Amino acid sequence: MAPTTELVIARHGEAACNVAGIVGGEHGCTGLTDRGHEQVTQLAVRLAAEHAARPFSAFYSTPRLRVVQTAEIIKRALHLPSTIEPDLRGPDHGDADGRPWADVKTAFQGPPQHAPDRPYANGSETWNQYLDRATRALQEILTRHDGERILIAAHGETVEAANTLLLALPQDACLRLGFVTDHASITRWQRPTNRFGRTIWQLAAHNDTRHLEPGQ
Repeated sequence: MAPTTELVIARHGEAACNVAGIVGGEHGCTGLTDRGHEQVTQLAVRLAAEHAARPFSAFYSTPRLRVVQTAEIIKRALHLPSTIEPDLRGPDHGDADGRPWADVKTAFQGPPQHAPDRPYANGSETWNQYLDRATRALQEILTRHDGERILIAAHGETVEAANTLLLALPQDACLRLGFVTDHASITRWQRPTNRFGRTIWQLAAHNDTRHLEPGQ
């Protein structure tokens, strides 16, 4: 029972905004740290081995700097061009962009998921507005590449969106559960066809960091 469609989401490596606790939107993101570059280099070695055994048909990236840098390292290792998909960017943070997350969460009384229909800063998306945008973009990619292997360099929020889409979770699921996603980790979804001709999405791996050396 071989998978007919496979979606692999690789989270970006450690970024300077992550270390500083800064909201890393278009302005707050200043790219990967040295440690982040090393994490992604190790990730790229693993993905290149996969690509050699069973090639990816398409490679997408979000437009934020830390993800673009992640995609560049992977692209060089796989010799596979990447396409930036603007609608897969992380949430639009509005006035929170570049501010300390601690201040934003204190003022909002929690992270964006805790009040998913309310903007967490002036000009920001709500969490559910982000999910609507990201899940729609993911569905379009899956439809476009039906039966193929797809690689996406993205955010932890992208993994949340994919899990929401493919697990068919209601929008208020974020009030009860969440997903841990480490830097340079892999989340893998597969849709095999069984002998009865039925296809279902299966979560084959989540937060997989086996390729990282200890301490990374």
